[in-house]
Parts: sequence; structure tokens; C-alpha cells
Amino acid sequence: MLRLMTARTAWIAGATGLVGAALVDALLADDLFAQVVTLGRRPLDRAHPKLSQHTVAFSSLDASGLPAPTDAFCALGTTIKRAGSREAFRAVDHDAVLAFARAARARGATRFYVVTALGANARSLVFYNRVKGEVEAALATLGFESLAIAQPSLLLGERAEHRAGERIAVALSKAFAPVVNLFDARPIEGRTVALALRTFAHDPPRGVRVYPSAELHTLAAR
Repeated sequence: MLRLMTARTAWIAGATGLVGAALVDALLADDLFAQVVTLGRRPLDRAHPKLSQHTVAFSSLDASGLPAPTDAFCALGTTIKRAGSREAFRAVDHDAVLAFARAARARGATRFYVVTALGANARSLVFYNRVKGEVEAALATLGFESLAIAQPSLLLGERAEHRAGERIAVALSKAFAPVVNLFDARPIEGRTVALALRTFAHDPPRGVRVYPSAELHTLAAR
């Protein structure tokens, strides 16, 4: 990894989500970034001298008037149930992610850090994993000097919405923790993922690098 210490400007998409909100906190407290710019459908309920918030529609994103980024962080994501259909899910987890990445690249970002999911695979028979894998493959073609892909397992933390299915999954994962850990698929806190993303920014990988969930735990502790 190449260590970069000059003050930079970060763009964040998905700042109101579990990982994104924690990431905003982490970057605002980090002297590496002089400015943190959020792009999303709604603003965060907070203010900070370094924070600039912008309400956008990713389906028709025009970022020409925004501060030029050096680094872009993408924590966009939903579920098929919440989105309402496979098509709506893909519009967020694939199309919006790519729209954000292309806008960041066009405005000069050379480093891109994205959250997908453990098991992402463009050839997967599972629709969710396939979409995640397809967006990873598409991002790799955009020409970023550094593309870090975080693949977390089940995310833990307080969400704005309650997901009964995830609560059941968390309970099961704790019951079968010894077996789950063997497969590096134990649940991970959203804040842990956010801290791993911050570590990527301090030590960006050269080219494309995928970080499975088990590595995120280690990176977050740095």
C-alpha cells in the first residue's frame, strides 16, 4: 500500500446508512480529510465545519458543481424486500453505485472504496450476490488508481429501520459462532466496516483489492 498524508476531499454516498453514518463520523475526526461531502436522497441531521451535504438523485446525477474529490466512499445498499422488487434493488446496489463512481471519477477522484457483500460473485446463482459481483466487476473498469472492495458479512448495529430477518440471523450466528467463524462469516459491526474504509484511505492499495469480512476486523483496529 502507498501511504498518502496530504489533506484530501472525500465524497460519501450512503451516509445515512449504518456504515455510511459511522464513516462520516470517522472522516470528520480524521485530519487526513479537509472536507467531507455527502451525496444522497436526504441529508444527515448534523452540522460540522468540514461537512458539506448535497441532496441528489443518482439516476440523474449531476455533480459538476460539487467540490472535486480525491477519494470517494460508497456505502449505498438496500435489500430486495425494502426496495420492493429485484429491479428496484438493482437500481440502488448496482446502478446508483456506478453513477456515483463515474461522477467521482469524472471529477478527479483516483481512489474509490466500496462496500459490497461477502459472497459477491458475478456468476452466482443467487441474485443478491450476483448483483454485488457485477457491480464490483464494473467498478474495476473505471480506471481508479486504487479500488478497495469491502465484503462484510451480516452487518450489526442500530438501524433506522428494523429488519426482523436480520435479528433472527444474528441470533443464529451467535448460537453457531464456532462454526460460523471457521468460514470467516461471523457478523460484523457497521462501525467496524467504516473504520476499515478509513484505513483504506490512509493506505490505499494499488489497483483492485478485495477485502473479505475477516480482514475488515483487522484493518479497523489499525
